[in-house]
Amino acid sequence: MQQLALDDWLALNPDVVQIPGRDLFVIAKYLVPMEATLAQGCLVAAGIPAVLADAHLMQTDLLLAPALGGVRILVPSDYLQQSAAVLEGLARGDYALDDSFTAE
Repeated sequence: MQQLALDDWLALNPDVVQIPGRDLFVIAKYLVPMEATLAQGCLVAAGIPAVLADAHLMQTDLLLAPALGGVRILVPSDYLQQSAAVLEGLARGDYALDDSFTAE
């Protein structure tokens, strides 16, 4: 898969914003902290250094989550395109376990 230049990719994804003064970008937001943790786990498993922001704040009072913007997932600029692909796969169900899965 050919990667776009960062500026071109950001122009195509206006919802991805940079944290001021840092090389971290908000790649996704979730209103439910557990969903954010699951998404972060998929990113980390794919080798992407992803961190959660505001997860503990959202867990204190879920009714405030919409007003505060939810849990943010932050990734460095070098991983933006790869992380977007992983999150798209998660949304499609690519990482879902089927009924035949058994934990050993």
